Amino acid sequence: MRAGSLRVWLVLLPVIAITLVGIPLQWASVALGLPTRRTIPLLYHRIVLALVGVRVRVVGAPSPARPLLIVANHVSWLDIAVLGARLPLCFVAKAEVARWPGVGLLAKLQRTIFVDRTSRSATGKVAREMAARMNDGDPVVLFAEGTSSDGNRVLAFRSALIGAARQAMGEDGAGAAIQPLAIAYVGQNGLPLGRVGRPRVAWYGDMDLAPHLLEVLRRGAVDVELHFGTPLDGANRKAATQRAEQAARTMLAGALTGRARD
Repeated sequence: MRAGSLRVWLVLLPVIAITLVGIPLQWASVALGLPTRRTIPLLYHRIVLALVGVRVRVVGAPSPARPLLIVANHVSWLDIAVLGARLPLCFVAKAEVARWPGVGLLAKLQRTIFVDRTSRSATGKVAREMAARMNDGDPVVLFAEGTSSDGNRVLAFRSALIGAARQAMGEDGAGAAIQPLAIAYVGQNGLPLGRVGRPRVAWYGDMDLAPHLLEVLRRGAVDVELHFGTPLDGANRKAATQRAEQAARTMLAGALTGRARD
């Protein structure tokens, strides 16, 4: 057996084992509304990152302000574990994810908020659910590009859910903090990824999940940086979206060129 294939199995088997143990525990926690519904995913993601060999460097910090909407770029399926290991939070994801075998169940147990992008009426419903989670103390993560990229750039942020979520908070969402975040994949096996190598870690376009997951595991340890920006003050949805997008783009550029500082 080749070293890469052996590594895949050494990672997959314990991940499957802890997943099978964690699913009933998290299901019960969510069903009963227990505090562990927030801590079990946190612990799970930390174990997964350790097994996969993902090393995370954090620049800045998640805002302690509540309600909190974290607006981020999106690069890979790894983003979920990388962010989920930092603090208890909820994600917003496209409705199709709920139907993916295995992944859909895990997303539901993470208390993910699903949005149907084919339905115009869905925006208001999702916004109200986002507002309810934020009012309950859960930061909500919105991948504002609406899709994932190759990791070398930040795509245009969409303003609809940002504005709708703030409006659903009441008083135009003036009490909700919006914090921009840049996720940057910078290295693998201790070596810089570079512009050419970074898309090998990124999961985007029409890539199939399973082959990409196995290839990432085979290649080895990944270095990722989370750059948390300054929370934005009150502004209309378009202005807030533009400012968050520009902040994420600036932070990503700094991370990928090595110019970012703690």
